[in-house]
Amino acid sequence: MTRVRLSVAERREELLGAAIEQIEARGVSAVRIADVASALGVSNALVLYHFSTKEKLVAAAFAHAAESDLAHLRRLLGRRTTALKRLRAAVRWYAPTGQAKGWRLWIEGWAAALREPALREVTRDLDRQWKAALAEVIAEGVAAEEFVCADPMGAALRLTALLDGLAVQLTAYEGRPAAVSRTRMQEWVDEALARELGLERAELTGAGR
Repeated sequence: MTRVRLSVAERREELLGAAIEQIEARGVSAVRIADVASALGVSNALVLYHFSTKEKLVAAAFAHAAESDLAHLRRLLGRRTTALKRLRAAVRWYAPTGQAKGWRLWIEGWAAALREPALREVTRDLDRQWKAALAEVIAEGVAAEEFVCADPMGAALRLTALLDGLAVQLTAYEGRPAAVSRTRMQEWVDEALARELGLERAELTGAGR
């Protein structure tokens, strides 16, 4: 079968997509250049031409996934509605009970980042941007007198810590009876968000309607 000739940018996009899929399936430590090449029916040399080492491919794959997540976050937070509605939409999307994809990928990334400086920088940058985006919307809501929060960045840090921890629990024990139901997890997320904003949970859930 004749392969369609792709531009350099298109080929990189294809390789990064395949790398993300292979990392999710095999894990960072086990994935090989050959796995990515085989998934696309190309040579190892082609993958190495674009990324030169497995470490650079993995870091680029995480950066690619991060940008996709951040783009979606920006769309949610950029809607023309109240800060409270935007904030709740973003938190519910990011929560392990929401529609965000790739928790297994990010847990793999966090673990590998302990040993890989390039990957550590990618995951740190994503984490920094996510927290800053939440803190900015919280500050907007405070300025508009929608709710009260003395420390928007502190609130963002605490919320993401809760969301990340719940995601690890849910992903690590996937396929086994969960100690906590998804419904209960979502209740905890809503309760935490309401507490950070000085609201009753009923006021928060009413914002989502």
